Amino acid sequence: MSVAFTKEESSETAAETLLPDRPISPHPNLVTEAGLKALELQLRQARDAYEATSTIEDVNERRRQAATPLRDTRYFAARLHSAQLIPQPTSTDTVAFGSTVTFSRDDGRVQTYRIVGEDEADPKAGSISFVSPVATMLIGKAVGDVVEAGGHELEITAIS
Repeated sequence: MSVAFTKEESSETAAETLLPDRPISPHPNLVTEAGLKALELQLRQARDAYEATSTIEDVNERRRQAATPLRDTRYFAARLHSAQLIPQPTSTDTVAFGSTVTFSRDDGRVQTYRIVGEDEADPKAGSISFVSPVATMLIGKAVGDVVEAGGHELEITAIS
């Protein structure tokens, strides 16, 4: 009997529903308060998306549609479980996790980034991960300090 006339899934359909887990970073899962809230929201959204697939009648289509939200639910649940909330720095003397740092580059450009956890980092939106090369060079430095990054000198001009 043809697969078209059965409820059993083909091996191709089964492979489509077995998505590999999203990789979990080996670094400590440090988060800001905003980062923690974002993880909680993403977990809720993934769970809602998974629950929405329960109304799909075709079992193969339901499995295909549920694969991504199920994988995301596992990822965000694990990230929430390992999250270490780091309070906003109380001092602006040196760059720390959660600091916003402004630096001028030797080519004249001025850049400002907030140092945050890996899941909330978005360089285009002005945030970088604490494990990024630039952040690791800036952490612990003070206004006026100069660091070399990728052949460029960066001078810290402000910390907030």
